[in-house]
Amino acid sequence: MKIHEYQARQILADQGVPVPPAEVVRTPNEAVAAFEKFNQPMCVVKAQVYAGGRGKAGFVKLVKSADEARKAAEFMLSNRMVSNQTGPEGVPVSVLIVAPGVDIAKEYYLGITLDRGRGTATLIASAEGGVEIEEVAKKSPEKVLKVPLHPLIGLQGFQARELAYKLGFTDKLASEAAKLITNLGKAFIKTDASLAEINPLVVTKDGKLLAIDAKFNFDDNAIFRHPDIAAMRDETQEKPLDVRAHKANLNYIALDGNIGCLVNGAGLAMATMDIIKLHGAEPANFLDVGGSVTPEGAIEAFSIILSDPKVKGILVNIFGGIAKCDLIAEALVKAGRSIGFKVPVVVRLEGTNVDKAREILAAAHKDLPTLQSATDLTDAAKKVTAAVAA
Repeated sequence: MKIHEYQARQILADQGVPVPPAEVVRTPNEAVAAFEKFNQPMCVVKAQVYAGGRGKAGFVKLVKSADEARKAAEFMLSNRMVSNQTGPEGVPVSVLIVAPGVDIAKEYYLGITLDRGRGTATLIASAEGGVEIEEVAKKSPEKVLKVPLHPLIGLQGFQARELAYKLGFTDKLASEAAKLITNLGKAFIKTDASLAEINPLVVTKDGKLLAIDAKFNFDDNAIFRHPDIAAMRDETQEKPLDVRAHKANLNYIALDGNIGCLVNGAGLAMATMDIIKLHGAEPANFLDVGGSVTPEGAIEAFSIILSDPKVKGILVNIFGGIAKCDLIAEALVKAGRSIGFKVPVVVRLEGTNVDKAREILAAAHKDLPTLQSATDLTDAAKKVTAAVAA
């Protein structure tokens, strides 16, 4: 799960990380009021979206008057932001922040994320922060420092102090930087985050250390422990089918192919996508319905898949364990009769009561002519790719 920058700033502030003031606004008039409230010669207006590349897309603007603040807000709130992270369709903008300008002397990057190679969370830092941090990592990897966190006790004080000195901080700023790094580590652990990022972390010309931009992602499997964070979710920033699947407790990710996948179990879903590609086609989605398939769940899963206009066929790959194959087959038939299968649907079932399940599917073929069963996964992949190619 993702949240907006202004929400991430608040999490950092609550944990003791110095964050400059900002006003959250939703209308051009509110942007004007915020500019006038700060009474500064310059402010920044920033769109709040679940994507990067805002500055290059024109959705971060420095403004020097109330009228400029109004115009910036009008532009951002009436246009979708398109960047290299959004795709050509862009994302809607409904929330902005207005913050006083900061005289920056030096920028740094600071973040904590999951390092699958090490099998632990890792603190990443660089004295070359800012919008080009990805290029720094690519062209000068030696300038990116990495500190693995202990899986039980997290970031330790000596690690934060050592990193502060390696980043070039000295004297009082070194102590403040070590404290800030420590507090970022606490925020990461406390919120069950998968990413906690400050970019840039800046030293101002008057010697202050400030986190002027922040980003948090959270482990979806731990959100139940954080109702306050769950309440921050902005569904307008997510794809409608993703939101629908989330509400139905389905794990769904849209892809670019034309064969929809309905599978129980993440590993089985990955194998299903692989075998579709092996036979020359492309999966249209990843959809894991979990350990058991109810008629209601099957109906919603098929509805989500069929809502994608790119889908020209569906491969159902279910292993019946907790839910027996015959019950799954009945659920699939009920779903087909409820919503109608307008594209070929190939079903591969394996597990308890599979023979009975195949009888159910065969009997339903009269009512659902596009529904057919397969003997194994290879047979299913061949049948669905052939049906789509026909």
